[in-house]
Amino acid sequence: MTEVLWLLALALAMGATGLFSGLLAGLLGVGGGIVIVPVLFTVFPFFGIPESVQMKLAVGTSLATIIPTSLVSARKHFAKGTMDVALLRSLAPSIALGVLAGTLLGVHVQGSVHTAVFAAIAMLVAANMAFTGVDWRLRDSFPTGPARHGVGGFIGGISAMMGIGGGTVGVPILSMFGAPIRSAVATASAFGVIISIPATLGFVYGGWGDPALPPPSLGYVNLLGVALIVPASLIATPWGVNLAHSIPPLLLKRLFAGFLALTVLRMWWSLAT
Repeated sequence: MTEVLWLLALALAMGATGLFSGLLAGLLGVGGGIVIVPVLFTVFPFFGIPESVQMKLAVGTSLATIIPTSLVSARKHFAKGTMDVALLRSLAPSIALGVLAGTLLGVHVQGSVHTAVFAAIAMLVAANMAFTGVDWRLRDSFPTGPARHGVGGFIGGISAMMGIGGGTVGVPILSMFGAPIRSAVATASAFGVIISIPATLGFVYGGWGDPALPPPSLGYVNLLGVALIVPASLIATPWGVNLAHSIPPLLLKRLFAGFLALTVLRMWWSLAT
């Protein structure tokens, strides 16, 4: 009976995580991973999940939820003709190599190191949302040659290690190199496909047989979380879209930056104590 109640409570927490991530996705256009990972990291301790697997389980579960959403999103953006297919093809190999490296690091580093990396990158995302305007850019064209592949590797590696799709890191980077926002969002949606599928498989394999994982898990992917987060987020996303029309976009960016900064501080606090 106790185990049934525990699973029911975990299911409610996963459903609530999906609703919250979907709401913010609709409000801000951010990928669910940047919301799902910190929320799960905060929720897992209440269920007695060991600290050694909290971040890895949050990341692996988040990556698995990104697979269906990124496939649907990329297909729709491609159909609308806003995706920069040439840029995508040139970046795909380096992104894939970055995903391999990021997955290996994410699976094998200690939980505290993993948490610190997520917190550091999330703080940069929060700073970008807090202090830049909508049209800020570094230059008017994407770099070529080794620099282009370096950027692709960075996007793939960081995204796989953090459990996020291509949008959270990819959209700001494409925008700062001169891509129109619609093209940046469309192209980054395809990044999510390249990132989420192999990274999820890596986290499944890397966590296989770990005795610290809660049921029902497949490696570092919690199946209950995937089954509830995906539909709940799809339900709540239209709510966020409707709400976004009544709130200024810049204010929304600032509010999300505040949420992310508070989450990062919570992570740093957990590392210090």
